[in-house]
This record gives sequence, C-alpha cells and structure tokens, in this order.
Amino acid sequence: MGRPVHFEIQASQPQVLIDFYSALFGWSFNKWEGGEYWLIDTGNAEQRGINGGLLPRQGPVPAAMQSVNAFVCTVDVENLDDTLKQVASLKADVVVPKMPIPGIGWLAYAKDLDGNLFGMMQADDKAA
Repeated sequence: MGRPVHFEIQASQPQVLIDFYSALFGWSFNKWEGGEYWLIDTGNAEQRGINGGLLPRQGPVPAAMQSVNAFVCTVDVENLDDTLKQVASLKADVVVPKMPIPGIGWLAYAKDLDGNLFGMMQADDKAA
C-alpha cells in the first residue's frame, strides 16, 4: 500500500512561511545543503505524522476561490479552537470553519500567507 511519507509546501517568500508554520505548529526548518529547500521537522518521531519540505514557488500564488489542484495536508492539533485563534492572530484566513466529522473529530481548513490550503484536525470520537 502506498502511504505518504513526505509533504512539500510551495512558498513565494520562504521565510514568511517558515515563520508562520513555526509560530502556528512549532515546526522547525533546516536549510538543505543541496539548494533552495528547507526540511521540515513536524515533531516527535514517536508520534504519528510525517515530516516535509518547503521550496520556492515556481508559479503564481493560487487565486482566491480557485479549486485545489494539489494534495492538502491536515495537521493533528490538540485544541482546534485555540489553533483557529492562532491562525487569525497570524493574519491567515480560515476558509472552512470548524465542523464535526462524526466519530472522528473536529476539522477546519485555512490558507497560509501564500495561499496554500491546509487542514487542522482535533481528534474527538464524540464529535457530532
């Protein structure tokens, strides 16, 4: 079975998104010696999840209300309400507000400061 093992974020201004994701999720970024690429460490290797990379965007920033033409990564968060407040404080846009996924948890989507869509999920088997 093919399971995702890495993700990538496109960035018009890499440092802006490095600062954004570091502040929002506590991720750390390390510049790869092979070029304009940053490796993303998303947390403790003992927890579920994957690490990724950030690279300079080669095309235009996605237009508002444009359909997604990429994979969307969803990040496991402890408290979705607190995370959504932090998204707003970082001047990013929530594009799909908090909604229940019955028996799974709470889900919301936002766009980062470069227009990339990402999801946030709080596990809660009582969500309805």
